[in-house]
Amino acid sequence: MDRMIFVNLPRRDAAVTDAFYAALGFEKNEMFSDENATSWKLSEQILVMSLNEDFYNSFLVNGDKASFGEGTKQMLNAISAESTEEVDQFVANATANGGAVYRPAKADAPGMYSAAIADPDGHVWEIVYMDMSAWAEGNASS
Repeated sequence: MDRMIFVNLPRRDAAVTDAFYAALGFEKNEMFSDENATSWKLSEQILVMSLNEDFYNSFLVNGDKASFGEGTKQMLNAISAESTEEVDQFVANATANGGAVYRPAKADAPGMYSAAIADPDGHVWEIVYMDMSAWAEGNASS
């Protein structure tokens, strides 16, 4: 059995958050979506669960509550891109739809190009293009 990964993220405003992820091209998964949550399909095995704050908190114990990243970051989600152009387009779509540039696009290492955006709730998404042949060549030990 292939494991599934559910990335659970709290949200403040369902309409704003849903519009943001739809604009990025994430596919809505109706099976796991209702008035408390919207499920966004990244692949057959990876779903982003955008949860209303109270619903998100219902999964937590010991008085823990949702955090929206003001001043701290607990997690950096990263997804792959097929080109540097896709990285740039992802950032453009994010900023045009309520997101913000968290880290501008840059060449990180030989064959790597990435950027990071924050969604309307402050959750950070990095998008990375990796040319494996250039990366391997640039990082080969002598």
